[in-house]
Amino acid sequence: MMRQIKSELKDRIDQVLNSLSYPQKDYTLTPPKNIQYGDLSTNIALVLAQDLKTSPMDIAKIFVNEIVKYDIDNIINISIHKPGFINFEISKNYFQSQISKIIKLSIKYGKGSIGAGKSANVEFVSANPTGPLTIGHGRNAILGDVVSNILKWQGYDVTREYYFNDAGRQMRILAKSVEALYFKLLGENIQIPEDGYQGDYLKDIAKVIVNEDGRNLEKGSNVFKEKTEKIIFHEIKQSLKNLGVKFDQFINEKTFYENGDIKNLLENLRKKDLIYEKDNATWFKTSVLGKKQDRVYIKSSGEPTYRVPDTAYHINKVKRKYDLIIDVFGADHADTYPDVILALQSLNYKTEHIKVLIYQFVTLLQNGKKIKMSTRKADFVTLDELVNEVGSDVVRYFFLMRSMNTHLDFDLNLAKDQSDKNPVFYLQYAYARICNIIKRANNLELSEQNNYDTSILNNENEILLIKYLSRFPEFIDHAYENLEPQIITNYLQQLSAYFHKFYSQCRVISDNHNTTQARIALVKAVKIILGNGFNILGISAPERM
Repeated sequence: MMRQIKSELKDRIDQVLNSLSYPQKDYTLTPPKNIQYGDLSTNIALVLAQDLKTSPMDIAKIFVNEIVKYDIDNIINISIHKPGFINFEISKNYFQSQISKIIKLSIKYGKGSIGAGKSANVEFVSANPTGPLTIGHGRNAILGDVVSNILKWQGYDVTREYYFNDAGRQMRILAKSVEALYFKLLGENIQIPEDGYQGDYLKDIAKVIVNEDGRNLEKGSNVFKEKTEKIIFHEIKQSLKNLGVKFDQFINEKTFYENGDIKNLLENLRKKDLIYEKDNATWFKTSVLGKKQDRVYIKSSGEPTYRVPDTAYHINKVKRKYDLIIDVFGADHADTYPDVILALQSLNYKTEHIKVLIYQFVTLLQNGKKIKMSTRKADFVTLDELVNEVGSDVVRYFFLMRSMNTHLDFDLNLAKDQSDKNPVFYLQYAYARICNIIKRANNLELSEQNNYDTSILNNENEILLIKYLSRFPEFIDHAYENLEPQIITNYLQQLSAYFHKFYSQCRVISDNHNTTQARIALVKAVKIILGNGFNILGISAPERM
């Protein structure tokens, strides 16, 4: 695999650095932008130029003179290109041999072992049960789910975790809103609280309470909160199921009040003189920990801010001894999560293994115009509505095809398009086309499992396709290193483009038996890689469209 070649090349480059007594520097070893220059390229001469006070081209020449002394498997040519890149050409035979490896390994091709024997906790969605999941929650759900899949592909034992609060101010306002609607149904003239929740979904819950709990409930009854939470949380779980997202564990914020964790947190911070009282509020002394100003921990109303229970929750996660802890947060958490990490560090808890992924929000577009949304006013498109409109595959893919660090415009018109303009259609059509080719070959009894010679695949489009297939494990590693699913969607789009071009230029089933056998093996390899990619992204692999 390319992993092995890159690893061996890096070893040789490091050996040359030592033998020439050059400083150890960070350098890249990646495919060059121009494929005519080779298969891998390093910028080592460029990064050494300032230290050595020599031109990159001269350093590159010295470097190549040394590296050619080492026997590097499958490297057939080393060249230099301005302004000092060193390029490596890998033999065609190596790439051609990868087809049989892909077919042999099948669903295991591309899997790594970085996380073997390690555990990971991925916390995502974590929406409080105040209403249906919106498209914003959907992006969180899909990112968390696919990041979990990426970790599993690297061998991690992954726990998908959902953390929520059913005891805070939001839930009290929600209960009061439902209570008002309940008594309205009974004919009383009661107004929904000014800051209350609105929407038909709450009217439906009020009707359920009337039907199941009767017409004699008292104002302030716990039924309004408990029944509302139960119904909404059931709907949340169903929405996630419709999207193909399943959690291993649900954690309730209330637990950390009941078990004393929050009390212990506050006592421990107080012992370190890191919290104090001012203006009837409790403050976290972040100014002595490198922040510009202190943060409110408990408001003058007695209501704790997000930071308090979330810090206790993260201490709990650290104590569970996961090797890796990942949080998937929306951009509105960008200012608060560093304070949680800071509190953990001030109490001497390990935080190096905690990674926080911040994603930007989603705008829904239809006919080029934004659809405005407000959760409190119930003026929003639910996740279920979006899935019902365009299908879970499209929803999942569209949430992933842009970097989580960028704002996402979800174009409904494009999502419903059944042409090559729709990236999901484009990908799945490639897979379905391959299935049709293989089915036709089987019907003609042309597909012989192990009787093919890939060395005859020398057409330019065949070589481009084969080379890109071989890079699948590299992209999987890159997606893991960056915890960025978009890397996989980009790879699959380019792979499909190479396949469609190959298909238009190279007849798979022809009168030439040997060529037919080799090309059938090639399209089988493409099918495996597409299927593996779809599996990680959680989208289906249709055999016909």
